Amino acid sequence: MLTERIPHVRTVAVGIWVSVGSRYEPVEQHGISHFLEHLFFKGTATRSALEIAQAADDIGGQMNAFTDREQTVFYVKVLSSHLDRALEIYADMLLHSTLAEESIERERQVIAEEIKSYEDSPDELVQDLFAQTVWNGHQLGRPVIGTLLTVNRLTRNDFIAHIRRFYRPNNVVIAAAGDLEHDQVAALVTRHFAGWEGAADPVVQAPPRPQADVATRTKETEQVHLCLGTQGLAQADERRYTLSVLDHLLGGGMSSRLFQEIRERRGLVYSIASYAASYRDGGLFVVYAGMSPDAGPEVIRLTLEEIEKMKLHRVDDAELHRAKESLKGGLMLGLESTGSRMSMLARSEVYHGRQITLDELIAKVDAVTAEDVQRMAGDLFPAGRLSMAAIGPFRSDGHLAASMRKAFEGYVEAKA
Repeated sequence: MLTERIPHVRTVAVGIWVSVGSRYEPVEQHGISHFLEHLFFKGTATRSALEIAQAADDIGGQMNAFTDREQTVFYVKVLSSHLDRALEIYADMLLHSTLAEESIERERQVIAEEIKSYEDSPDELVQDLFAQTVWNGHQLGRPVIGTLLTVNRLTRNDFIAHIRRFYRPNNVVIAAAGDLEHDQVAALVTRHFAGWEGAADPVVQAPPRPQADVATRTKETEQVHLCLGTQGLAQADERRYTLSVLDHLLGGGMSSRLFQEIRERRGLVYSIASYAASYRDGGLFVVYAGMSPDAGPEVIRLTLEEIEKMKLHRVDDAELHRAKESLKGGLMLGLESTGSRMSMLARSEVYHGRQITLDELIAKVDAVTAEDVQRMAGDLFPAGRLSMAAIGPFRSDGHLAASMRKAFEGYVEAKA
C-alpha cells in the first residue's frame, strides 16, 4: 500500500495494479486479461452493471481500467470525501464479480467490435505489427486485445482460473495520491479487501530475443503507416535516462531532428515521432511516421540518415541542453495531477522495488552527457539490429512495398 499526500488538492486518485497482462497468457487464451478487465464491471453478487455505473456517478467518480502487456490496472479519481465508497465499489467488483454467462456473451460481442475497430486503425495496428516482427514467437510480441479466434473460445471457467492464478494479494500493488492520510487509506484497504486471500505463483519466462526483419501488410488506406526501430531497454536498465534524452533529440517533440527535417523542412509527413516502450526484461525503440504512399521510400531514407547522424556525430551542447530541459519540463508537468503521481508510485514499486523521486529523475537526466547519447545510439542502432513494419495500400501499388523494402534493406546492407 503506497500513498503520497499532495497538499492543496481536494481529490484522491487510487490505482489497483495487478501484475497480469497479455505476456502471461497461454497462447490459446490470448486476450483473456483484457476480456476479464471488462467483465469486472459487468455485475457482482449485489450490483448489476448499471448499478456499478450509477454508484460511480453517485460519488462523481471517474472509474476506469486498462490492460497492457504486463499489468491490468483499475483506477478511480474522486473527491477525498468519497474515497471510502470508491474503494468499496472496487472491492465488490474484484472480489464478488458473478461472471454471469449472459454478461460474458454480451461482452464477447463488444470486444469483437473493439478488435474490428482496432483493425480500422492502421496507425495503432502497425505498432503491434512491429512488436510481432521484432519479438516474433515471444509472448511480448502479441497484441494485448487478442484475436477473434481466441476471444470467441474463452469460457467462464477460463476466467475463474485466471482470477485464481493471478488476482492474489501478493500480485497486487495499491497506490493512492492526493488529499489523504496514509493510515486512513491503509485502514480502508484493510477493511474492504479483507476477503482477498491466497498467493500467486511467480511466472518465469525467457526474456525476448529480438530479431531484425521486415514486415508489410496490405490495407487499402490513404496513407502508409511505418514503424522503424529496434530492441530497446528493460524498465530497470539505468541507461533509460540516456535513452529518454536520445528519444527527445531524435523524435520527441516539434524541435526534434525527425520532425524538423522530414515534416517542417520537406513536408513529407503530418505525423512523425519516436518513442521507447519498456518492460521487465526488454523493450522497443520505435520511430513512427504516416505519409502518402509515394513518399514512403524517401521518409525511410531520411529517417535512417538521422539515425546514422546520431551514431556518428556528438550532439552539440545547445541542442543537448534544450532536449534535457524539454524532457524535464514534460516530466514535471506530467506529474502535476493526482493520477500521474499515483501511477509513478505504482510503477516505481512494480518495476524497481523502491520509490524513484522526481528529484532523482531530474538529477539522472541532468547527468546525461553528449558522449552518453552518442554511445547509446551506437549500441541501439547497429544496422543489423534494425527492423521495419509498414501497413498501406500495397495491393493497389505493386511497386510500393518493394521500393520501401529496398530503401530499408539497401541501408542495412551498406552499413553492415
